[in-house]
Amino acid sequence: MAEQPDGLMTIQDFVRWGASRFNAAGLHFGHGTDNAIDEAAHLVLSGLHLEPGLPAGFRDCRLTPAERVVISDLIERRVVERLPAAYLTGRTWFAGLAFAVNQHVLVPRSPIAELVEAGFDPWIDAESIGRVLDLCTGSGCIGIAAAVHLPDADVDLVDISPSALEVARLNVERHGVGDRVRVLESDLFVSLAGSRYDVIVSNPPYVSRAEFDTLPAEYHNEPSLGLLGGEDGLDLVARILYEAARYLTDDGILIVEVGNSAPALEQRLPGVPFTWLEFERGGEGVFLLTREQLVQYQTHIEEALTA
Repeated sequence: MAEQPDGLMTIQDFVRWGASRFNAAGLHFGHGTDNAIDEAAHLVLSGLHLEPGLPAGFRDCRLTPAERVVISDLIERRVVERLPAAYLTGRTWFAGLAFAVNQHVLVPRSPIAELVEAGFDPWIDAESIGRVLDLCTGSGCIGIAAAVHLPDADVDLVDISPSALEVARLNVERHGVGDRVRVLESDLFVSLAGSRYDVIVSNPPYVSRAEFDTLPAEYHNEPSLGLLGGEDGLDLVARILYEAARYLTDDGILIVEVGNSAPALEQRLPGVPFTWLEFERGGEGVFLLTREQLVQYQTHIEEALTA
């Protein structure tokens, strides 16, 4: 049990104290927040079973002795264990929706959320989207959010990790989309023979070995299976590019996040006309290709895969 600080009584007191502790400890923020105050607010409010949009007037509410123990322990664990706040509370938000998470899945933070909220507009007509594939789904956040924002679409969530898929199933049930969302264990497209999708979206492992070795401790508390993409970060990305055309409808699109491995991808495939997407809320390293482009540049992609 963490030592109880003197003089802290209100929600705002604990947010301030937590932020000070986090800054003093040199924590890294990058799992849904980018600063100590927001991280502390996330932790305190979640620990009190309150939503992030709590009206400002409630920030002066006093905590009970039992609540102070809970919040102090959460803040202490965040400092000592370097666990992202979402793992400590078991929940986070993506595309405006709450998702359950644990250490079997990455903490949702992809800028692809903006695309999902917009129904993938302007890259494809939302009304024409009948099927969506969320490849390397993890918690299921991208595909489930797509099902919520596209109420007429069917969605497949695919991952190689049975433990991750348990979390995805929990989130499917939480959001009540089980009638339109399937959860499938598969090594990329291996178990999807005959399936065709209007949108294939993926946030696969794309971190290079060199980058992985230098990541802050918070990232090393996430499953390496969801981060490491080989020496240059592109092992799975190359496979997705090589195989995706066979699983897309004629007017379908492929959207893949590659993060800091974007320069390596362009160097490996200099002739492929990637469309690099921009996001109002920040984020980069997400490309889009149409099925037509994938077919047209299949030879380039095959050569890169075998290089």
